[in-house]
Amino acid sequence: MNEKTVVELQGKVRGEVIGPESKQYEEARKVYNAMIDKRPAVVVRCQGVADVIAAVKAARAEGLTIAVRGGGHSVPGFGTADGALVIDLSRMKGIRVDPATKTVRAEGGCTWGDFNHATHAFGLATTGGIISTTGIAGLTLGGGIGYLTRGVGLSLDNLLSMDVVLPDSSFVTAGPKSNEDLFWALRGGGGNFGIVTNFEFRLHPVQDIVGGPMFFEVEDAPKVIRAYDRYITNAPRELGAFFAWQIAPPLPFIPEDRQGDTLCAMVVCWTGKPGEAQKAFAPFRDAAPIVAEWVGPMPYPALNSAFDGLVPPGIQHYWKAVFVRELTDEAIGAHLRHGPKIPVVNSTMHIYPINGAVHDVPADATAFGHRDAKYATVIAGMWPDPAQNKANTKWVRDYYADLAPHSEKGGYVNFAAGDDTDRVGANYGKSYDRLRKIKAKYDPDNVLRHNQNIAPAS
Repeated sequence: MNEKTVVELQGKVRGEVIGPESKQYEEARKVYNAMIDKRPAVVVRCQGVADVIAAVKAARAEGLTIAVRGGGHSVPGFGTADGALVIDLSRMKGIRVDPATKTVRAEGGCTWGDFNHATHAFGLATTGGIISTTGIAGLTLGGGIGYLTRGVGLSLDNLLSMDVVLPDSSFVTAGPKSNEDLFWALRGGGGNFGIVTNFEFRLHPVQDIVGGPMFFEVEDAPKVIRAYDRYITNAPRELGAFFAWQIAPPLPFIPEDRQGDTLCAMVVCWTGKPGEAQKAFAPFRDAAPIVAEWVGPMPYPALNSAFDGLVPPGIQHYWKAVFVRELTDEAIGAHLRHGPKIPVVNSTMHIYPINGAVHDVPADATAFGHRDAKYATVIAGMWPDPAQNKANTKWVRDYYADLAPHSEKGGYVNFAAGDDTDRVGANYGKSYDRLRKIKAKYDPDNVLRHNQNIAPAS
């Protein structure tokens, strides 16, 4: 954008319009993943829907693509792009909880930390991720996996409606009785169809939980992972749990002589009666001796933010993902070969269960295309030192290459890497062909292409 156009756009919005000449530009163009170094044409920090509409109109007038940023956590850095107009929603954090109807409206710039803070005051929650600085928008539109998944479904299963600015700058509401095809597509199709400025969610009674991590020796990982697999199939739905590889961080509950050791872990969350938590966790504790644990009663937002310190802004990220219907001996073997080689304390691998309430929803009810999977697995390479990029990226790729033959063809779009474009169809799964037709209706020019992109049907 030339300077005159930037000045004209600033006159049409309440938020900031930041071009390359601005002192704020270097900071405004950053996203969470420090591997990403893009130079957008302009960044618009929107303060409301009117700003979003004005920004979309300006992008169309200038022939620019649009990158949309909520929390900025996209691992491939889709919240920015060279030469694009970035619509930054991070200033749009309005939240209104209605405790009578157990619903909430939250703007597209909210993080799960913002969301949980507002809803917890009323003893309510819905499924969010496991890092509180993640934006609600990107996580929800791609699926939404977290501690509450087995009990109340994916984040997108709890959506009641969405306000959307379309790529032609028009404003619509998508819901069960309005723009039904768009409502279907947004629930799993990511940011391909429009810019969601406001989400309406169903909430559930969740206030204090019993949860946290329990760590085991690497040598006991086969016992732990098999116990987890057996138990989670029919475990009470109040139980959220996932298996992980983790280098023990320097925390008070971990013996000093074990800090820095590679361990495996079960991270648990019990939303049922507190007195029943020990029984709910028993199959994990009985699997093998525990090295260290930090499991106890706490407010739900405390668990939802417990791992934030391992994922600060400005570190390097490279991830891979697979869906799994069954943890076969071959798949477990791949985990045992590569998990113990985890390079640094920030990196991890998680196996999230997506059964229970997720399987209650008909496969074609939303665009989330892998409801027949039991697990969503992520190999999350994260590290502070760019000098380690080659070696640590290799760890992720080698792990994925060994695991993929024993998994489904697709992986969770929110965990996919920037070089996974050849897997887009598989990642969207059974919904992909229908998504392409809806993309052609709402964004035929593919203006919103900085995402796990769905090509419009011809």
